[in-house]
Amino acid sequence: MLSFEVCNTARLQRDPRYDGRFYTAVKTTGIYCRPVCPVKQPLTRNVAYYQTAAAAEAAGYRPCLRCRPETAPFCAAWNGTRSTVA
Repeated sequence: MLSFEVCNTARLQRDPRYDGRFYTAVKTTGIYCRPVCPVKQPLTRNVAYYQTAAAAEAAGYRPCLRCRPETAPFCAAWNGTRSTVA
């Protein structure tokens, strides 16, 4: 897991290189987002960082309806499914 400082800097800069590498959970709203989410930035004291979307959901956070973190790069939904055709 990346350090709090690295995650916080990437979140504040909305750095696309970190999209899918961590998720920002906002304690006051109960929502988690991608680091590139265009919403108003929460106060640093109100955020926690998770390595996966599943970990954020297991901690009781729900996905942001704007950035759709459950479909971020490197998530299972992003990779799609495979089907074989006989």
